[in-house]
Amino acid sequence: MSRQVSDQVSDRESDDTPTRSRFRFPSFSVQVIGGLVLGAILGWIALRIGPVGADGDPNWLTETLDVIGSSFVGLLRAIVPPLVFTAIVASIANLRNVNNAARLAGQTLLWFAITAAISVAIGIALGLIVQPGVNTSIGAEHAETPGRTGTWVDFLTGLLPANFLGLGGSVGEDGLNVSFNVLQIVVIALVIGIAALRVGRKAEPFLTFNASALQIVQKVLWWIIRLAPLGTLGLIGNAVATYGTDLFAPLASFAGAVYLGLALVLFAVYPILLRSVGLPALAYFRGAWPAIQLAFVSRSSIGTLPVTERVTERNLGVPRAYASFAVPLGATTKMDGCAAIYPAIAAIFVAQFYGIELSITDYLLIAFVSVVGSAATAGLTGAIVMLTLTLSTLGLPLEGVGLLLAIDPILDMGRTAVNVAGQALVPTIVAKREGILDEERYRSGRAEDLFTDDDADADTANADRTDDDRTPVPARA
Repeated sequence: MSRQVSDQVSDRESDDTPTRSRFRFPSFSVQVIGGLVLGAILGWIALRIGPVGADGDPNWLTETLDVIGSSFVGLLRAIVPPLVFTAIVASIANLRNVNNAARLAGQTLLWFAITAAISVAIGIALGLIVQPGVNTSIGAEHAETPGRTGTWVDFLTGLLPANFLGLGGSVGEDGLNVSFNVLQIVVIALVIGIAALRVGRKAEPFLTFNASALQIVQKVLWWIIRLAPLGTLGLIGNAVATYGTDLFAPLASFAGAVYLGLALVLFAVYPILLRSVGLPALAYFRGAWPAIQLAFVSRSSIGTLPVTERVTERNLGVPRAYASFAVPLGATTKMDGCAAIYPAIAAIFVAQFYGIELSITDYLLIAFVSVVGSAATAGLTGAIVMLTLTLSTLGLPLEGVGLLLAIDPILDMGRTAVNVAGQALVPTIVAKREGILDEERYRSGRAEDLFTDDDADADTANADRTDDDRTPVPARA
């Protein structure tokens, strides 16, 4: 009797169990889109409220949005130095397990250059067709030399680390300000990684420690990335509230030319390149979209690095041993948006604004600077240094940069999205050409919730890495 009662209770509980529902948050992509829409609405409200006081200070809503957005970007920037160092050292260490490492590295750099050359050609063509420097109503009073400039001497000397950590400092009104040079950190990490490989077995404890440190840094960065929807709300809202349409309207033709160039590269050039190696473009966008979306919001290729690397491996089917090298390298040196399209159109804008005629040699110089000097952007927010490097090479007035500063944050969102899209594209193309791409995973990849099984991945990371590292990547037949 008691057994029957127990069985009945048990059956009743089992019947009730399926009806119990647990609340599930929307996917990461949906959360970011929601933050973008809500941020735009709050920014419009803040814009309608307008400035307060006789001095025109921002209202409380604008200040709140600014704090939220700047705090998110600040968190991303704080994690950049340890992330870059540990990721580069780990990527160098992973290359020893790849049979054709030298060939893969060479093919990666070659495709970086090919896509940059195509992008800069599109930028030059749009600059000549749209003529943004002629079709503008902005006044010369807005021209000013930017605080950060770039020359070839600065670029070359910047490769030499001033100290072990690649740090710099300055004393201002707010006290001591500490900054870092990502390019110097990359150089330091490359040297240390290569030296560790040359040392051999004695360096294994260091490489093991570095791999563990990378896992910890990436875990912290994942926590920060979880705040991306909130950061999106603040960044987009502050952009709408601060810039509105008054500053955007005089440079509408320039901004339109830049975004048209970005769209052509992202939705025309990249799909053609994918089709040329036999890969469907839709599957690429479906798999890479979370990284592209986060890049648009954060305006930082380095901050998006963990997401880019994860979608490249998990959704696009690139082997981990190769992706862990190519993606961090691309995040610091491959900038089709910031270093190719934008400086080409911006240089032509400045020349047209000041009535300076450019020759064929000048256009070739623009292409050369874009292909060779893209590392000057170093994965950080903004492309001002790259633009000043281009202008100084052509002998154009650096004051022209000041004409474009007002809408730079708006342009930077699109530029960074294209940057990250290219950083996931090139490893995919190279892996396909070398016969090491998991095409089944590529075709079935989707913009899934990036945090699914995140804890399980962290627990099995070392085991997965060992299994992957012991399986050599086959050379191309």
